[in-house]
Order: sequence, then C-alpha cells, then structure tokens
Amino acid sequence: MKVNDYDSFGAAYSAENDVNLINRHYERPAMLDLVGNVRGRRVLDAGCGSGPLAAELLSRGAAVTGFDSSAVMVDLARERLGADADVQVADLSAPLPFADGSFDDVTMSLVLHYLRDWGAPLAELRRVLRPGGRLVLSVNHPSLYKMLHPESDYFALTEWTDEYDFGGQPAVLTYWHRPLHAMTDAFSDAGFQLARISEPPWSPDTPAELLPPQFAGRTSFLSFVFFVLVAG
Repeated sequence: MKVNDYDSFGAAYSAENDVNLINRHYERPAMLDLVGNVRGRRVLDAGCGSGPLAAELLSRGAAVTGFDSSAVMVDLARERLGADADVQVADLSAPLPFADGSFDDVTMSLVLHYLRDWGAPLAELRRVLRPGGRLVLSVNHPSLYKMLHPESDYFALTEWTDEYDFGGQPAVLTYWHRPLHAMTDAFSDAGFQLARISEPPWSPDTPAELLPPQFAGRTSFLSFVFFVLVAG
C-alpha cells in the first residue's frame, strides 16, 4: 500500500474529516479562531484537501484560493466550493503558480509534518504573501512522536509511519517528526516572525459521545500545535 496516497482514500478521509473529533471539533475550530476576521481578505488555503476550511473562510467573506497535491481531493473541493473559489492541483515541493504578494493570509492545516524539508515550501509561502501577511498553520505536536515512541530521540529529525482506517478504507500515512526549536528555526530562516503559538482546547460544541472516556474532566488533549506567523 502506498503511503500518503490521498488519491486512493480521499473520499473516505473527507467524509470522516467532516464529522470527527480531531478535525471537525478540534483542529478546524482552532484554525478559524486564530485566523479571525477574514472579510475582504485574499486567503490561500495550502493543502486544502476537500475544502472544509476553505468553505468556512468563504462563508466569512474571504476571497479564497486553494491547492492540494491530490487530484482527488481537489475534485472533492471543487464539488464542495463550486465556482466560489479557485482550487487547483499544485505541490509545495515545487514553485507555486501564484505571483509574489498575491495573498493577505495563508492557511495550512496539517501539511508540513508530511515534509522532510521545510525550507523551500516555507520560502514559497513567504513569497506569495504580502509583507505583513500571515501564515496560520497546524502540525503534529512535537511531543506526539515521543509519546507514541518513548524510546525515540526527541531531538532527531525522524520519519515515522502510522496506519489508519477511514470508514473501512485502510490508509498509511508517513510523517516527519522534528523538535519544537527546529520548527521555529525554519520559520525564522524563511523570513517569518512568530506572533502566536497555541495548544487549544476542543470546541465547546463537541458532542459528548465523540470524547473518549479518559477525557472526562478535561478540556484539552495533546495532538497538534498551531502557529501564527507574520511575513517580514
């Protein structure tokens, strides 16, 4: 089975993403909270998947452009968004098809942890942002890999793989772990200033039946870390 092959399980992943705890009631509300008021702003949704975040941004008055490396996910996003957004196939490992300073904001949900090298992708996102524009992103929390693999070296850049089941559709995803300081160093090297780092709670409207029993009495869990960066 190919890893990170969203073309093979994109529809099943998208259906689960729309309703589950991790995406629908945790990651996406946190991203929207950090992005804030986007009315009238030009927003690029990098690695947009099937477009759930882009749809929310559109509903809040943003002019949204999206791209994803998976053609299947782009087709799903086009079905969701219709003619209200420009969505295309593109890859962060190559130059992006956008002019310098095209966007006021870039959102990037759960994308960078798939990449070994952050330098060139971050430089491209900095290029397409106007000066003072924001990059709002989420990635696997750097403590997550160490929690799942206690014997591992937290400080080493490490590739790791996990298996999933999305509505009966098996999937294999491969990630790159890096320590927190390596993340912030990469942001600085690409010309960004760190404006905020967040480890948010899940959304208060989360249905109780989605919360595992071990979460009783809590409002947060360790999964992702969120950054707001400003283009210098």
